Amino acid sequence: MSTGMILAIVIGAVVVIALIATAVSMRRRRRLREQFGPEYDRTVEDAGSRRAAEDELGAREKRHEALDIKPLSSGQRERYAQEWRGVQEEFVDRPEGAVHDADRLVTSLMHERGYPTEDFEQQARDLSVEHGRTLEHYWAAHEINTLSTTQRATTEQLRGAMVHYRALFDDLLTNGSSAGPGRS
Repeated sequence: MSTGMILAIVIGAVVVIALIATAVSMRRRRRLREQFGPEYDRTVEDAGSRRAAEDELGAREKRHEALDIKPLSSGQRERYAQEWRGVQEEFVDRPEGAVHDADRLVTSLMHERGYPTEDFEQQARDLSVEHGRTLEHYWAAHEINTLSTTQRATTEQLRGAMVHYRALFDDLLTNGSSAGPGRS
């Protein structure tokens, strides 16, 4: 075989390998974007590169696999739904207190489902694996809750926090399904 022929075969093999690698990378990116939703873009922005972000999201998936996440019984779901209704009713007289209670209730629900609840940032990372599409609500609610601890949140912001907490609450309560006692 001539040198030119060997070179053509090697170049062809390199091109095929590069195309396969690109296809695999694109498939992984599409899967992560679909799974994590807006959290994918947030992670890319925080990580500074797609590659670093995708590695981070992959690490989140591995950590999540090790967690003992469990569904709620119908009795537990109903109890949480009733507690949520009480928090909503509280909003009329005590908006800031209701927002703090909504935060505590969401954290309690996460704990009952099996999510670690020691640190907000870790909570968000753990939730992102199964609840990436509603996680942006948690970020927004947490920000408003933080503002309210120093009485810097407006009533309208507090109302927004309740809506945001409700979106994640419902998703956690039903594990992402479209029906359940938390919906209304």
